[in-house]
Amino acid sequence: MSGGRVPGLGRIHRLRPLPFTFDGVEYTGLEGDTLASALLANGVDVIGHGIYSGRPRGVMAAGVEDPNSTVQVRWPDGTSEPMVRATQVELVADLAATMLAGQGRLEPARFPVSAGDSTSAGRYAKRYARCDVLVVGGGPAGLSAAIAAGRTGARVMLVDEGPELGGTLLGTRDHLDGQPAAAWVAATTTELTTLPETTVLVRSTAIAYHDHQFLLVAERRPKGEQGGTLWHIRPGQVVLATGAHERPIVFADNDRPGIVLASAARTFLNRYGVRLGDRVVIFTTNGSVLPGASELAEAGVDLLEVVDARDGRAITGTDGGDRLERVFVDGSPIDCDLLLVSGGWNPAVHLFSQSRGAIRYDEDIAAYVPDAPVQATFVAGSANGTFALEGCLSEGAEAGARAAASAGFGDGSAPPMPEPTDDGGVGPTATLWMVPSPDGEAAESRMFVDLERDSSVADLRRATGAGLRSIEHIKRYTTVGTASDQGKTSWVNASAIASGLLGQRDGASGMPTFRPPYTPVSFALLAGRDRGDLHDPIRTTSIQPWHVANGAVFEDVGQWKRPRYFPRDGETMEQAVLRECRTARESVAVMDASTLGKIDIQGTDAGEFLNRVYTNAFAKLPVGSCRYGLMCRVDGMVFDDGVTSRLAENRFLMTTTTGNAAPVLDHLEEWLQTEWPDLRVHATSVTEHWTTVAVIGPRSRDVLRALAPDLALDAADFPFMTWREANVAGTAARVFRISFSGELAYEINVPTWHGLAMWEAVMGAGAAHGITPYGTETMHVLRAEKGYPIVGQETDGTVTPQDLGMDWIVSKTKPFIGSRSHRRADTSRADRKQLVALLPVDPTALLPEGAQLVDDGVNIQRRPVPMTGHVTSSYRSAALGRTFALALVRAGRQRFGETVHAPLADGRTISATIADSVVFDPENHRRDG
Repeated sequence: MSGGRVPGLGRIHRLRPLPFTFDGVEYTGLEGDTLASALLANGVDVIGHGIYSGRPRGVMAAGVEDPNSTVQVRWPDGTSEPMVRATQVELVADLAATMLAGQGRLEPARFPVSAGDSTSAGRYAKRYARCDVLVVGGGPAGLSAAIAAGRTGARVMLVDEGPELGGTLLGTRDHLDGQPAAAWVAATTTELTTLPETTVLVRSTAIAYHDHQFLLVAERRPKGEQGGTLWHIRPGQVVLATGAHERPIVFADNDRPGIVLASAARTFLNRYGVRLGDRVVIFTTNGSVLPGASELAEAGVDLLEVVDARDGRAITGTDGGDRLERVFVDGSPIDCDLLLVSGGWNPAVHLFSQSRGAIRYDEDIAAYVPDAPVQATFVAGSANGTFALEGCLSEGAEAGARAAASAGFGDGSAPPMPEPTDDGGVGPTATLWMVPSPDGEAAESRMFVDLERDSSVADLRRATGAGLRSIEHIKRYTTVGTASDQGKTSWVNASAIASGLLGQRDGASGMPTFRPPYTPVSFALLAGRDRGDLHDPIRTTSIQPWHVANGAVFEDVGQWKRPRYFPRDGETMEQAVLRECRTARESVAVMDASTLGKIDIQGTDAGEFLNRVYTNAFAKLPVGSCRYGLMCRVDGMVFDDGVTSRLAENRFLMTTTTGNAAPVLDHLEEWLQTEWPDLRVHATSVTEHWTTVAVIGPRSRDVLRALAPDLALDAADFPFMTWREANVAGTAARVFRISFSGELAYEINVPTWHGLAMWEAVMGAGAAHGITPYGTETMHVLRAEKGYPIVGQETDGTVTPQDLGMDWIVSKTKPFIGSRSHRRADTSRADRKQLVALLPVDPTALLPEGAQLVDDGVNIQRRPVPMTGHVTSSYRSAALGRTFALALVRAGRQRFGETVHAPLADGRTISATIADSVVFDPENHRRDG
């Protein structure tokens, strides 16, 4: 066993021991430890294994960049989290962890996920915030930026992924103005938390920087508690002080436990009081290792050798089992138990790149740095390639002051920052990515570039040898950078080695796309409280209490709960629907149609806009009139339909299908904002503002007359496809003479808060006529008898208006969205599938919806079976006294009277005759009554 605790060092509480287990073995850590530091203090060398090679792996870094320490954690409350990094897990008593090899296990939740369970619902949440300046990173540059911006009075948010502010300063013995840097961190933190307009979030990682200055921040709950908050933040200005990651050097057998980044060893020593080894060799390309080397020597480490690439020296390989035992310096062995590596520093440009900022290769530091920002972004400190502590402090303060000034606060002057006493920086850096092995290419499979993916130099050689040149293609071939660490310690090396294999200069291959999230987050955090009953919000109309009380059976239509049918006395659905249909055709029935999409369209160009959106004309529609309209996509296929009414000269009310209300509004806004911004039109959803009660049937006029005695209801006074304002049951209402059933019908629209009262009034007025409520199933039967298509049922994205037999609604004189596509030869083919009715030869046989159809005489044993169409809707009809269906049949309207067949999975075949799609009241006498 090597290393162990060093007396007197670290920010841990030595009198607060914490028991925990790892892979079933009991250990003890200390308050302030991470799981990684506690394991290392207990001499645990192996924390995982290569996902493919199975080789033992140990902790290599001290933060989010570590590629080896993914573990499964079970918290004391019984909850479990997969794929978390031991370097980020704050140790708590009774924590249990197990090592993983690249993939975790989803375990059943201990808590229920119902909306009413406050324990479960409160574990994950979402919050929304705006600020003038968002500072990402709480290290020296970030603290300087936050204090400079905060003192101006600007609203500042500072987020940092650690449990306390300070960043790298917490893992060093640096001094500022002659005092330990930790004292300055503490004083600055205290001031920030007392500034009235400043918010500090710790345990919070900025995981995404999207367009329009929109960032996502994942805040973890305090240690020992699973859960967190996903912040949606829109700042005016952003300061990225995200730091840098030390990078390893690739050489043979560079993956053994005991091979650690030099900065990590320094952090474990100074922050956690853990010495990682006793006999140490350092392999470096730069001077950043020197302060840490001195501190290790003071802690009693035997520093055997500093192998500096700037002197032309290198580690060519290692030896050992589950722990490093020796290294080879230019082929000569040195026995040791710890190898510290520093191949330089990679600025953490991930968020900057996500924001679409350009990055460039900097030859001086052999790394990629931010170049040109696209959004309101400032980069400071080591994230900007400035590694000296003095430069980080001054650059951070300047960035914070400039950001605040850009937001309208202060004059852009940066306050003075403390002066470092110990400021070694990085100094000149030798460019060294890979050390060739004396064994040549045979050793390249043991020269690991991405330890979490087990990807090696051999993989890169195979990729480039296969002809791949793009770094994006090489990434996918080798899987470098695709693991949960997203290549934080591997990508710069991989890019440079690939460039070398391709005979290119350093940096020529570039970097692949940096994608959010910056660090892994759980799906539970992304979902927040949108799970269980809240996963998809349930929408109900104002009449819902009546529906529930009267035994409605519901179906989901979009997010709406809609009554499907209203059974009585144990009726089956078929019996209830036949009764509802019969009552609607013979007397009067009522339906809750409130879920139909409603869009209020206003503006002096509203009529012209509708002309362009619909296939038919609306600009000259008189005020007080309604018109059925059909929308197409640009490809000419049917998108949606509905009735639009002209409320005033510059105001229309559009209705849409229930499920398409939001997509139609998006469609309108897209064209208004991107194609026709010159049109003076505003579109506003009013779906939930109005309750719609549809009263249909031959006695519907009698019911409405009882409710609105002052409203002229005769056909001449109130013709079909018009609307009137009226007082109905004591409530101001809009009454529309519209029918989706083919019957005499009226749709009463009242503000939502009057909806239930209006429904009850209609039921009361219709009681003398045997009024019945009906649901969506009956609605489907009634409209299908009339041949009215339902978008999404009779259409599937490949159906034109002409296919539906609706040539009459397609203008031949005006352009509209999709009109050009209707001139394509494909859309006018004679053999396109067309909407028709099918009458089964056996009038009791019900065709299954979706059933495939074949022509007379087709051999169904042939493969593939030549299909001629399919059934879109199928019902039993009370009015017809038989079954019928609607179908899309090839050249169907030229084939009336022919027979087609539906071979079924159960071995039956149902034969049916092709007929006109309107099978009931084709002359519309009942509708116009």
